[in-house]
Amino acid sequence: MPQNVCILGATGSIGENCLAVLNELASRFRVVSLAAHRNVGRLLESARAFGAAKICLADCSVAEKIDKQSLGDIELSYGQESLVELATDPEVDIVVNAMVGSVGLAPSVAALKAGKRLALANKESLVMAGAHLIRLAREKPGAEIIPVDSEHSALFQLIDLHEPRNALVKVIITASGGPFRGSDKARLEKVTFTESLNHPIWTMGPKITIDSASLANKGLEVIEAHFLFGLEYDNIEVLVHPQSIVHGMAIFHDGAVLAHMGIPDMRIPIQYALTYPERLQSSIRSPDLAAIGELTFESVDEKNFPCLALAYEAGRKGGLATAVFNAANEAAVELFSKGLIVFTQIPDIIEKTLAAVREGGEPSLEEIFQADSWARDFAVQLIA
Repeated sequence: MPQNVCILGATGSIGENCLAVLNELASRFRVVSLAAHRNVGRLLESARAFGAAKICLADCSVAEKIDKQSLGDIELSYGQESLVELATDPEVDIVVNAMVGSVGLAPSVAALKAGKRLALANKESLVMAGAHLIRLAREKPGAEIIPVDSEHSALFQLIDLHEPRNALVKVIITASGGPFRGSDKARLEKVTFTESLNHPIWTMGPKITIDSASLANKGLEVIEAHFLFGLEYDNIEVLVHPQSIVHGMAIFHDGAVLAHMGIPDMRIPIQYALTYPERLQSSIRSPDLAAIGELTFESVDEKNFPCLALAYEAGRKGGLATAVFNAANEAAVELFSKGLIVFTQIPDIIEKTLAAVREGGEPSLEEIFQADSWARDFAVQLIA
């Protein structure tokens, strides 16, 4: 019997790739609901193509612009509460959370509380409230988190296949280096928003592409790995790997280093998150290592790309710091996209916002949402 899937963030790059995977696995899965921020045209097109009965738009402001006659039998809803309703629908077996930003946290929490498999690409959920999500996944019958990020999918597979966990010394997350790899501060002060979107390897949405350029994305992934795998920050390392063939490595106490490799194609980790623990055949090719020729690795340039170090600082600080790191970064990226700050001010804003946060403690979800709102306001006021 097919499993029923809900995709939140269905019109973004992860959502589109997920639909491509589900199209190949049509006998195994059925799409029952889709959500997007405001791209109603593409959302409707996908709903009709896959027979989804329900769609949701997170942005309520587009409601009045929609021709209700065009919906046919498709049920349309709006806003955060409707996202949560889709994530908790009793008919749904798997929730794919491919939303961008902190808006993805509430549906992640709701899906786990409802005992769903959460195929998680919304890294902000774990960065903001990792302890809460991991606890829910352990306590709620049927609930589980399967990572969709290529790096975390790689580590999940390496660690899952090689118990006992006490043999693991540390993990390595790889980074492409982004479009500005090798650039100094003088160059980075002059880069434009358009230049920042020219990622050398991956095709992604604008927010995550900017984060990749600043290495804030890699910082978010370090925090995510801390919660997902229960690792101390000293046991999580980042290496720049321009070819993006090795997505993650696990180092064990006997000196062995195991690597997960694959071409940079998000359909691979998406399919694994949907079908786990099975590994099904797909149309995706494996990397031609002879044609690639060489795989290189280098240390992160923390002097010119300080966002990664700031993420480690936030993680070690604990409490609300990781949620504040995420919110300050989101606010700074938005300011950069509007031309209100230069690229190198992104880490400056994050650093100054983090400095205003106390250390330690395990905050409630309400406190996390309050800190998220506060940090955005604080970050914007810094440039006033």
